This record gives sequence, C-alpha cells and structure tokens, in this order.
Amino acid sequence: MFNTLKEVRWGIIGVGDVCEVKSGPAFQKIENSSLVAVMRRNGAKAADFAKRHGVPKWYDDADKLINDPEVNAIYIATPPGSHAEYTFKAAKAGKPVYVEKPMARSTSECQAMVDACKQAGVPLFIAYYRRMLPNFLKVKSLIESGVIGDVRYVNIKLNKPLHPDIVGAAHDPDNWRIFPDVAGGGYFYDLGCHQLDILDFLLGPVKHAHGYASNQGGIYPAEDIVTGSFVFESGVLGQGTWCFATSDASDEEVTTIIGSKGEISFPYFSDHSVTLKVEGKPAERMTFDIPRHIQQPLIQTIVDELTGKGKCPSTGVSGTRTNWVMEQLCKRIDQ
Repeated sequence: MFNTLKEVRWGIIGVGDVCEVKSGPAFQKIENSSLVAVMRRNGAKAADFAKRHGVPKWYDDADKLINDPEVNAIYIATPPGSHAEYTFKAAKAGKPVYVEKPMARSTSECQAMVDACKQAGVPLFIAYYRRMLPNFLKVKSLIESGVIGDVRYVNIKLNKPLHPDIVGAAHDPDNWRIFPDVAGGGYFYDLGCHQLDILDFLLGPVKHAHGYASNQGGIYPAEDIVTGSFVFESGVLGQGTWCFATSDASDEEVTTIIGSKGEISFPYFSDHSVTLKVEGKPAERMTFDIPRHIQQPLIQTIVDELTGKGKCPSTGVSGTRTNWVMEQLCKRIDQ
C-alpha cells in the first residue's frame, strides 16, 4: 500500500515540447505540488528549461534524477520507446509514475509496467488528460443523462493529408511518431490513442476489436491508414477510420456517438466543441474554454490521489486497455 505524500515533488524525464506549455508549468501551479528537477540527455537543453521555468535542479542522466532524494514522483515525458525502462526504474526506487501517452509501444510493455508498479506498491498514471477536460466531461454527462437515449454505436473519422499540420513533419528525422520501433506505430498510435481512451472513459472497456492497417503513401515506415471495428462490454458497437494519406480536401476529424433518441458529435484536435442533436429539436453546438496548461486538470487529480484527497481517472490499467485496442486494430496487411 502506497503511503500518501504531504507534498508531491516532481522530477521530469525528457523535457521536450510537451513540457513547455501543456504539462510542465502545471506542476508548479497546483497546491502541494512542485517541480524540483528536470532531465534531458542534452544537458544544455535541460539547463535551459530549468532556467526558464524556475526549476532548481537539472540532469543529463535519468538515473540521477530518479534517485534524487528530493524527488518523490516521476513524470516520464520521453517518446514511448523508453517508457517501460524508466517506469521500471522509478518503481524500483519506490516513486509514483506519470507516463506520457501512448503508454508504451505494445500491450505487453504496458502490462509489464503495471506489474512492476503493483509489485513496488506505487501508483501508475497515464497522460490521457482529455478525461478531465470540460468538453469531454460534458459528453459524459449527456450520455449519462439519457438525452440521446440508449447508445447504439460510435463512429470515428480522422483524415489528414500526408503532411499533417497537427503533428511533426513526416520528413523530419526527429519525428519519432512515424517510427514504430520508437512509437509502437505511426500517427494512429500518437493521435488515435486519445480517441480510443476517451471512448473507454465514456462507454467503458472494449472487449473485442479487429482491424486492418497499411502504408499507402509510402513516405515513412509506419502505417498511414487504419480501419476497424470494436465492441464494448456494454454491447455498444464502434467503428473507425484513421487515414493520414488523404488530400487537403478530405481533411476532417469527427467522432459521433449515436443513440436511440439522438447523437453527440465532437472533434478531438480541431476545436473544443460538442454538438448535440436530439429528435424534434434544433442542433445545439456548445463550446468550452480549455486551460492553457492542458494537462493541469488531470495532474490535479494525480496530486489529489497522491496526497489522499481524491482519485485519478487515468491509470496504467486503463492505459493498457487503450494499447490493446490499438494493437488489435493495427494489423498490417502490406508486410
């Protein structure tokens, strides 16, 4: 059993782009939370981040940060290829772990991370921060209110051109997202994981999934199209198509949950709106203000759990479920 903390003193492994605004500053803005150390293999970049963000210590060696006695919780913000390794080390040091998404490259890596943290008696959290954003909490409340009746099925559509504007350039050698040995897959693993995780949050776990993947554009190693179907434990059905090799004219992204009395549709990446359509009523489009440090609401729940004041909704167990669904859907047919 993990003993609660009076103050969560964070150390970050891998202070890259995601830490600049999305996550890093949030650790300093939450009560009973502080950011005391950061690490990056490039020491100069680690020192620069520390200086700009007012962090007392920096390292170019992850082991030194993990074993720093002033650090009592670890945030792993590296590409997925090293998530398991650092999680094992943090767990062995007896420190709670917060891991960037996707959780790891494979379901087996995810399960090993869960097992290591369970054996060490430390909590494991995953950065599926959309679970605490107001637009998705609204979707959850609408479903639970019964306004669209019984949920029948869900449809995910994500089309992006070969040079998408929402992630790194396809020809950038530092774009780890397109190399499966680092990322587990391609843009589907990087973006689709958010969508599938939210559906787990909204509709419960998926018990069956089947799909196909291919590389049609031929400009990087990972899959650039995935299509598949899935069944939730509740009996709700789902289907999705994720294509990263379309034209600009086909650029579109929407998820729709269809019920017996209406439907709810929303994007994940283009804006923060929710549209409700109920029979006999005009469509209602709702917009939401999102915090500048977008991970802050989820990090707040982590700090609350570590200090004995609440629970975080995004755990290693739920993150493993998301990886499992991706793995079932992303079966390459061109290899």
